[in-house]
Amino acid sequence: MASRLYHQVKQEVEPYCFPQFPTIDRSLCYSNSSHGSHFSLKNSREHYCTLESSSANGSHTVYNSSSNVSFSPNGSPMSQKESQSYPSDLHYSPDNTYGSPISGSCITDDVSDLRDKLRELETVMLGPDSDIIGSTTSPEMNSWGLVMDAISGGDLKQVLVSCAKAVSDNDLLMAQWLMDELRRMVSVSGEPIQRLGAYMLEGLVARLAFSGSSIYNALRCKEPASVDLLSYMHILYEVCPYFKFGYMSANGAIAEAMKDEDRIHIIDFQIAQGSQWITLIQAFAARPGGPPHICITGIDDSTSAYARGGGLNIVGKRLSKLAEHFKVPFEFHAASISCCEVQQEHLGVRPGEALAVNFAFMLHHMPDESVSTENHRDRLLRLVKSLSPKVVTLVEQESNTNTAPFFPRFLETLNYYKAMFESIDVTLPREHKERINVEQHCLARDVVNIIACEGPERVERHELSGKWRSRFRMAGFNPYPLSSLVNATIKTLLENYCDKYRLEERDGALYLGWMKRDLVASCAWK
Repeated sequence: MASRLYHQVKQEVEPYCFPQFPTIDRSLCYSNSSHGSHFSLKNSREHYCTLESSSANGSHTVYNSSSNVSFSPNGSPMSQKESQSYPSDLHYSPDNTYGSPISGSCITDDVSDLRDKLRELETVMLGPDSDIIGSTTSPEMNSWGLVMDAISGGDLKQVLVSCAKAVSDNDLLMAQWLMDELRRMVSVSGEPIQRLGAYMLEGLVARLAFSGSSIYNALRCKEPASVDLLSYMHILYEVCPYFKFGYMSANGAIAEAMKDEDRIHIIDFQIAQGSQWITLIQAFAARPGGPPHICITGIDDSTSAYARGGGLNIVGKRLSKLAEHFKVPFEFHAASISCCEVQQEHLGVRPGEALAVNFAFMLHHMPDESVSTENHRDRLLRLVKSLSPKVVTLVEQESNTNTAPFFPRFLETLNYYKAMFESIDVTLPREHKERINVEQHCLARDVVNIIACEGPERVERHELSGKWRSRFRMAGFNPYPLSSLVNATIKTLLENYCDKYRLEERDGALYLGWMKRDLVASCAWK
């Protein structure tokens, strides 16, 4: 049965699933007009950064609550005073690749010129025989030298790190200067590090302006039209194997645990569009001896509800129609409630059912003991354990951003999403007209939240698999063995993608990575 688990019957299934989206056309290009992509951050408590994009005019507008910042035509933040004082005919040149302002640094436009000016000042103040600027004995001067070398060498990653360190140290003068330099280096339409840098710079600006939560909330509620957001999510699902990997590994564990059961109840704590269950329903339909009775309880989240354009009844109807087509006895229960509010009575567990629980890309949103004394992250695990499930599946991003202080969290986010953006760059052509929308609406808001927010307002709180393992063991769970057949099937899936993806099994979990960086981990418990 497991060998059939991921067999796609597209012509039969697609009419019963989800709206069809246009196939990615590699000949499509994103038109970057003469005025480029424009962002503006207005000094208003009522308008926030939305990273909304308009394919019609190639503009990208940002509204911020309290920061006096706007975004230059390369998609990077600039101070409002600077944006008002840059006549386009004086500060932009056809040779300036990303349309960034040629001038605007609060200190100087030329790194070597700055060094000369500092040395001249040293000579005047200390005499011609002094050599403070050239000395390597001062850690501060060493740090300063690294920053200057990074700027002169165009090392965007190092400049981002230096800016984050200045923000962490509350060195506002240095932070502002480096932000000015970064604005000329980042671009939402450039290399992967330039695109990621634009969003990380926005997070730094928002952090200094104490507007991170406002931006994140606006990003979640001022979405594009629901059909467009669903299309962007669909594109990301198709071009990157991360979600397919997570769903396939979880479904494989569920199918293995339920192979002899006649009545199956699956509780999905973030059902989204319900697409994870399409292949599982097909697999159970082909089971020797006939399919089991399947009940799925879906718990909703606001982003998915918006993308669907309606409530969970939409998911229930689609899955019911699919199950009917494959002659699988099926029922769907909708639980339109926040996971933080879920209690046992909301789950509809009945005697005689074999229970499976699915946590796919959602537990990291639950506040833990570092945020709230209620500790919903561990509370949910204890609640699920009390239901005596046959299997519990966990799929999470392999990143450590939960309790880490700001600066190490920034470094972790930079390294993690750099690998993510590089993998997107390989599969989705840079000139593809929807790539900017996909990155902005599906990834950028998470980056901003991780960098700019603290306390309960920081909801993107990822943990490494080792920490998840400790939480599950503390709740009374034991590891459920991974299926070698499913692992082999996932390896076959990866053959359709870039050879820089890698799959590794260790410590009872399956890891999908890009080059040397683990990105997603999947495991099962009982």
